[in-house]
Amino acid sequence: MPELHTWLTDLGLVESPRWYDGRLYFSDWTAHEVIALGLDGTHEVVTRVDSLPLCTAWQADGRLVIVDSEQGLLLRLEPDGSLVTLADLNGLGSGWNDIVIDGRGNIYVNRIGFDMLAGAAFDPGYVVHIGPDGSARQVADDIAFPNGMAVTPDNSTLIVADSYGNRLTAFDIEADGGLSNRRTWAETGEDHPDGICIDAEGAVWYADVGNKRCVRIREGGEVLQTVEVDRGCFACALGGPDGRTLFIVAAEWRLPEMVPPGTGRVLSTQVTVPGAGWP
Repeated sequence: MPELHTWLTDLGLVESPRWYDGRLYFSDWTAHEVIALGLDGTHEVVTRVDSLPLCTAWQADGRLVIVDSEQGLLLRLEPDGSLVTLADLNGLGSGWNDIVIDGRGNIYVNRIGFDMLAGAAFDPGYVVHIGPDGSARQVADDIAFPNGMAVTPDNSTLIVADSYGNRLTAFDIEADGGLSNRRTWAETGEDHPDGICIDAEGAVWYADVGNKRCVRIREGGEVLQTVEVDRGCFACALGGPDGRTLFIVAAEWRLPEMVPPGTGRVLSTQVTVPGAGWP
């Protein structure tokens, strides 16, 4: 059983962990905060956005991009701390969820097709691409419940966690950022994959809320490693000085309140293969 280290406790619904420039950035959806955690244990609130979901990604120029799902906007955090609108997604629907930016600057944001918490009828979701001019277009559809996304180190493949489909779905990334050659990258059995990341051997780590674990899986579905946690795992990210720290954001999951306040935690464990690709 891998040893787990606890970094922070008493959080809310924690999501979207991203390792960047020596710190772990993550979102506390309950507090509407993006938080940066240093390896010395210090942490600070980077910005606040009144949104749920509240997911993030980094541009190559070092600016943080934030999905404001409530307003249907893609925001960018400027060096002076202000938030500017990078793209308006309202013309393409609502219910925006996760985001990834690849090494060529392609921005992908996915949308859940129905309001699960309000008891709305099921409707599949999709993925949109945002261009350099802020224009947004749909590039993939019919994903039961799109969640975490990651891009391979060679910028050739986008992988989307389909939580309701119990699978990881892959697409080729075209020169213009479009997606093609849709295929099942791996079936996940009874697991409902949430946040994901990729390692240097091409395997994917996915978090699973209901089964309270993170799983390393190979293309085709072979399970390579499992990390069990005492609460729901919402997302994971590889980082640390050598890329071999698997950070896990976890919390208790209980409807209708979703996540009881104070149950969110940031955890980590050491793994043998470093992270690669994006996020």
